[in-house]
Amino acid sequence: MSKERTTIWDPAENLETEEDMAAYLEAALEENDPSLIAAALGDIARAKGMTQISKETGLGRESLYKALSPDGNPEFSTILKVVGALGLSLHAVPVKLKPIAVN
Repeated sequence: MSKERTTIWDPAENLETEEDMAAYLEAALEENDPSLIAAALGDIARAKGMTQISKETGLGRESLYKALSPDGNPEFSTILKVVGALGLSLHAVPVKLKPIAVN
């Protein structure tokens, strides 16, 4: 039996268009997991260039890497600055009510 080789998959390498980035963030938002959302923003920021995002937000590059990691806990103001620098926006839509099961 031969060993299978695996490689590390980096989402930032596959986020090529603004549509890709928006869809990726939207999928993370749908999971309702703050650490996943922060990590997704970090992936998108790396795809765009963390140095550029740092300049546009006025936040330190190292601080952004830390805040936008799965273990990070960014302030909401940081999230808004990064989303704006990425050329994205957040939207609110009503959540459809789940049907009540009737026995």
